[in-house]
Amino acid sequence: MSFPSLPHGAWHAVTRFGEAGILIPCALLLAGWLAMATREWRTVLAWLLPLAAAVALTTASKIAFLGFGVGVASLDFTGFSGHSMFAAAVYPMLAHAATRQLDRGWRIGAVALAYAFALAVAISRVRLDAHSPSEVVLGFTLGAAASATALLALRHAQPMALPRVLAFGLAFWLAWTPREPVLLPSHEIVTRVSLKLSGRAAPYTRADLHRGRHFAS
Repeated sequence: MSFPSLPHGAWHAVTRFGEAGILIPCALLLAGWLAMATREWRTVLAWLLPLAAAVALTTASKIAFLGFGVGVASLDFTGFSGHSMFAAAVYPMLAHAATRQLDRGWRIGAVALAYAFALAVAISRVRLDAHSPSEVVLGFTLGAAASATALLALRHAQPMALPRVLAFGLAFWLAWTPREPVLLPSHEIVTRVSLKLSGRAAPYTRADLHRGRHFAS
């Protein structure tokens, strides 16, 4: 699979925008905005439930591999890419919130650009050797399915502009946090949980996957 060629530092900068510690607060802010906009829990759940399902599947796939060695060697698959999933789930919703009162063409264009940016985050995971192509494709697809489900469910929701203070807060958060150390060491947390559940002293690795022991093929 061929990907665009950028300096390593550029890919590292892009990949930071997929971190759970950066995007989970954004997702919760969006939930708060939906609650204010519609005064209905059903609309909030229309966003949070697909996201929660995507997070649960991603986490379960990582625990299954790290703790129990469940992977697919033929696909070089050890679990959904969390960065790819979060980016494809959250950024289109941010674009939707920011352009909610604009014309339909602007809204579609903004959401499309958000998916394109999420795809760049996904590609960065391969370029940095953090994930295999299959893990990135499946992670991106899972996140895109979550955001598409939410956008479809919210298409008839009452229009309401994202409050200016929240818009500035989001802009500042996304401009500042990628420059800082990792806010939430999600991989380390999932690894510890995996080892606790499995009783192993060390997690399974990609090398173990390709040695073909205790894995799906």
